[in-house]
Amino acid sequence: MRGLPNALSALRLALAPVLLALAWSGAPRAFVCCLALSLMTDIADGRIARRTGQASERGAVLDSWADLATYASLPLSAWWLRPEFVRAEALFLLVAVASYVAPVAIGFLRYGRLTSYHTRGARLAAYLGGASTLVVFAGGPALPFRLGTAVLVLAELEEIAITAVLPTWHANVPSLAHALALRARWRAGLGRHVVGRRARRRGRPPQPGGWKLKVRG
Repeated sequence: MRGLPNALSALRLALAPVLLALAWSGAPRAFVCCLALSLMTDIADGRIARRTGQASERGAVLDSWADLATYASLPLSAWWLRPEFVRAEALFLLVAVASYVAPVAIGFLRYGRLTSYHTRGARLAAYLGGASTLVVFAGGPALPFRLGTAVLVLAELEEIAITAVLPTWHANVPSLAHALALRARWRAGLGRHVVGRRARRRGRPPQPGGWKLKVRG
């Protein structure tokens, strides 16, 4: 079990170009099977990591890159396999793509790296989005995709708010409330740091306590 979560994330990352190749070659059944496998690794890696105590910053970043590669492959795959769906649902597709790209771009601008919050809302959006995407590529109706897009918009708005709130990059932030708590701790710790530095300049011992940013799940 050691290293399994990261191995699953790496597998999902490797499956992204396979999805594109299957879509380009016009193999919808193989594509759906490969996508289902990819989505199952997305569900399994985080759960295994949390239950076995293997959750880490490195794993969170790898998981985020795997998600990005997978989601980036879907619009082009949809155009190749279901062009009629893309034309009919162009507005919802644009909203979904913009909702996913905006938090990523804002995170890069603020922190210079990919955000890896893995919020509860994002997990719900991933479950609904994954299921609805399978329905779409299997030739099903558009309604599940529309519902999944609505949840995605709300989840990504929360991620943008988290980025606006957090002064420094941090992985695995379950919600905006947790981000606000992190910021409050950071400000309190920064205040103690400033007071301690002034005390040292005046020759007095600083008050105990640090300003290291901590998070609780």
